[in-house]
Amino acid sequence: MTARQPPPEDELTAPADARPHPLRPSAGDVVAGLSVSLVLIPQCLAYAELAGLPPYYGLYAAMLPPIAAAVFASSPYLQTGPVAMTSLLTFGALAPLAVRGGAEYAALAALLALVVGVVRLVVGSLRVGWISYLMSHPVLIGFTAAAALLIVASQLPTALGAAAPDGRILVRAAWAITHIGQWDPASVVLSAITVALVLWGRRLHALFPGVFVAVLIGILYSVLSDYAGPRLGTIPAGLPPFSIAVPWGSVPDLLVPGAVIALVGFAEAAAISRAFATQDRSLWSPNREFVSQGVANLASGISAGFPVGGSFSRSSINRLAGARSRWSGAITGLGVLAFMPVAGVVAPLPKAILGAIVIAAVVKLLDPRPLFASIRHSYPQTAIAWTTFALTLLLAPRIDRAVVIGVILAVMIHLWRELPVLVKSRYEDGILYMIPQGVLFFASAPGLNQALTEHLSAHPDADRLAIDLRQLGRVDYPGALALKQVVEDALVVGLEVEFVGVPQHARRILGRVFGTDSPLLRRADRTPFETVAPSVARRLSGKE
Repeated sequence: MTARQPPPEDELTAPADARPHPLRPSAGDVVAGLSVSLVLIPQCLAYAELAGLPPYYGLYAAMLPPIAAAVFASSPYLQTGPVAMTSLLTFGALAPLAVRGGAEYAALAALLALVVGVVRLVVGSLRVGWISYLMSHPVLIGFTAAAALLIVASQLPTALGAAAPDGRILVRAAWAITHIGQWDPASVVLSAITVALVLWGRRLHALFPGVFVAVLIGILYSVLSDYAGPRLGTIPAGLPPFSIAVPWGSVPDLLVPGAVIALVGFAEAAAISRAFATQDRSLWSPNREFVSQGVANLASGISAGFPVGGSFSRSSINRLAGARSRWSGAITGLGVLAFMPVAGVVAPLPKAILGAIVIAAVVKLLDPRPLFASIRHSYPQTAIAWTTFALTLLLAPRIDRAVVIGVILAVMIHLWRELPVLVKSRYEDGILYMIPQGVLFFASAPGLNQALTEHLSAHPDADRLAIDLRQLGRVDYPGALALKQVVEDALVVGLEVEFVGVPQHARRILGRVFGTDSPLLRRADRTPFETVAPSVARRLSGKE
């Protein structure tokens, strides 16, 4: 009887009852893909505005990226395209470099998408997806809460129909809120209807197309009335300009923002894929998702788009609508592509509705409870979360810098907590026991030498040193060298040295430093009495 061969990786990423022929989509894929495209089209217009671009650039970023991502993705449900957080980060990266909405700004947006794509592609290809975990949970909750606040604030003037003066995002939002006389009543009503349709429509049915219905209402109202507020305006006919003629000289200015977008923006895609894989009891590959999202951004960059990512809301719709494979994402992109020749039908759409679509998409992220909950668990982690939150607001629109500072702060606090090696000691009849606890690495190693000096000064009569390693969590090469230095220092002052209980994970590195045939390692598995000199062992055991 031959052993059953494991299924290929593509098969493992889909539920057992949902594995259609790889060369054709299922009916569920077609329905789901087209359903998502009805939501994606108005959303991408809104997110382009959030990114600082003319709305129709959102269509450019919604065509090829879903198709490209579908080729490489490991999740059958992940929907790729413009998303709110990535769009805000895009605006933050480009606002200091060019005039918002201009040709230079658009070229830089395409270049930024290429940078994000290369970073994600490299991370996925090298299988170092773990790097995304540098964005610790406190950094993410602080950044997400502040970014959601900034997103809502950036769209309030548009949603209220108030022509706020130029300035910082929060200042413009405060001006719009306080100058009620500048509100456009029609814009306010349309925005309220849009938010209600998007949020409350889901209570009627999970697949209720609130965004699509709001857009239809807005277009009809704009056409049939004398609506005087800002409208979407002319949309160029045809396909986007495919080109890599971007300002390559600006790459150094976009490297850090691009890396931040690549990592922060991946968090949502990873959460989506992981959650759905758990529900379906299937597998997914973070590295493949990095590759798929990288290729999607490269496709966006060459088609005059801007950075894109995975959307939780659209992926949920995709799954609920019956998607069974990655074909659904490709069909979504083809749906947007088919819409391009008739895209002019949305030209009358009031921009207030676009602002309301963005607000409705992120309003659930305006939840301060995770920030306050962190206080009950860890003060250092709370400091990271609140510092990232405050810096994101203060440094806006350069919120990528807040993320970098948050990551640096998190690493510093981690090092600060891991730096000291707690070294307990016990003295019995001339034997000094040293019991280091924690992680022995390059930064904490000097503390071990200092501990030896202190303990020896407290017990000048000691003539034996037993180093108990059983409570060390990890030992790296610099840590092993520090341990060797402790042994050599002890021998210099005339002590006999033995190890007690070398953990299995440390044997390899200690063997390299001390030598695999070292008596210290050979005798390390004995009991503490047996590890010291035989005469001392006899005395401690009562035989002498």
